[in-house]
Amino acid sequence: MDLTDTRNMTMLCDFYELTMGNGYFAAGYKDRICYFDVFFRRCPDGGGFAVAAGLEQVVDYIQNLHFSKEDIDYLRGKKLFSEEFLEYLENFKFTGDIWAVPEGTPVFPKEPILTVRAKAIEAQLIETYVLLALNHQSLIATKANRVVRAAEGRVVLEFGSRRAQGADAAILGARAAYIGGCHGTACTISDEKYGVPAGGTMAHAWVQMFDSEYEAFKTYCELYPTNATLLVDTYNTLKSGVPNAIRAFNEVLRPLGITKCGIRLDSGDMTYLTKKARKMLDDAGWSTCQISASNSLDEHLIQDLLRQGAKIDLFGVGERLITAKSEPVFGGVYKLAAVENEQGEIIPKIKISENVEKITNPHFKKLYRFYGNDTGKAIADYLTVYDETVDDSKDLEIFDPNATWKRKTVYNFTAKELMVPIFQGGKLVYDVPTLEEVRGYCKAQVETLWDEVKRFDNPHDYYVDLSQKLWDMKYGLLKNHQ
Repeated sequence: MDLTDTRNMTMLCDFYELTMGNGYFAAGYKDRICYFDVFFRRCPDGGGFAVAAGLEQVVDYIQNLHFSKEDIDYLRGKKLFSEEFLEYLENFKFTGDIWAVPEGTPVFPKEPILTVRAKAIEAQLIETYVLLALNHQSLIATKANRVVRAAEGRVVLEFGSRRAQGADAAILGARAAYIGGCHGTACTISDEKYGVPAGGTMAHAWVQMFDSEYEAFKTYCELYPTNATLLVDTYNTLKSGVPNAIRAFNEVLRPLGITKCGIRLDSGDMTYLTKKARKMLDDAGWSTCQISASNSLDEHLIQDLLRQGAKIDLFGVGERLITAKSEPVFGGVYKLAAVENEQGEIIPKIKISENVEKITNPHFKKLYRFYGNDTGKAIADYLTVYDETVDDSKDLEIFDPNATWKRKTVYNFTAKELMVPIFQGGKLVYDVPTLEEVRGYCKAQVETLWDEVKRFDNPHDYYVDLSQKLWDMKYGLLKNHQ
């Protein structure tokens, strides 16, 4: 269930979508078919790839598109829009086509992750929300995947609701973090609405509320014997926190035959404290007790802690995950790639800039991913014009995306189209997968990437090449606009 089920998001658009829509209507372009691509120009944090997320929210948004009477009255009050245009909006709905990569797909710069084919006003109007949904959740899913990979198989929980930029950022951020690989969240409503497993035990306030730390721990173990994780750093981690936790475990859990328990640290030198705590727990016969750590963690801090030998079984990651603090903007854009003339011929369009990275790839396109038949690993991505097919029974020469004089021959591979139909003629034709299916798909697809692409520092540049036909078309358009 998506929150947009109960909220009309149609007016969540940049105002210029409406002024352009009114202009298209007046100029006779309202029914002109056009093609827009969503893509991004660089991976967050200098990474080698990103994780696509947010498609389910786009689906819900498209299905709920409509202007209410209050919306029309508001627009009429701006005294900018013709009555004919406002009457058109009264019966507005999306009637176009959308293709997208499934949520959880690893994606790379400059390749489309969603393509819209629709009438000009329809395609223009949805730009803001589509970008909002994909940019936010792709950013958080990408950051979460980095954090999870840094943890090297240890449990990672998302703890960031109280530091997120608003309610939706917390709720949908937890969803995206789960797609990226987090095992659960502290955000209860994300569990209720989306099935992201929620959990938690205590805050420092619980410990302070009681007359003694030991009484706080003992009471908690009595109330929740099968879920006893005790926060041991309220006063002094090694002198009182861990000893009082061991005492509570001994007096409450051991007589019940319960060996599953945990302690959590939220401050201090995590490497030193967890090593000492681990020895204290083991010496007391609690080798099964897990040690959790939180406090402004990210992938780099987690990686350093583990390299230093910290004894941590579970990480709670909050503000630096839910806000993607190190690089909090994904940077996806929505650009016109083609229009259809009156005869139905597709006319490619290109945006040119003095900044080379802002030059777009024109035309209605297909996106292929090549997988090595011998390794199962992703070799390269390949953009073609919509009417091209790839013969993966033959060797294929591709170019390095950052140095076109470098060539690479791809052989013994299988080509797979990445983008799938989502809407056709305004009708949903996609079976939206469950969140668990998306999370599993993400994990499997990330495993198809070589380690060199997944490393945090100076990752390998993954090949994203254009077919010869598409390159010739792009080069021709560049020459025509010189």
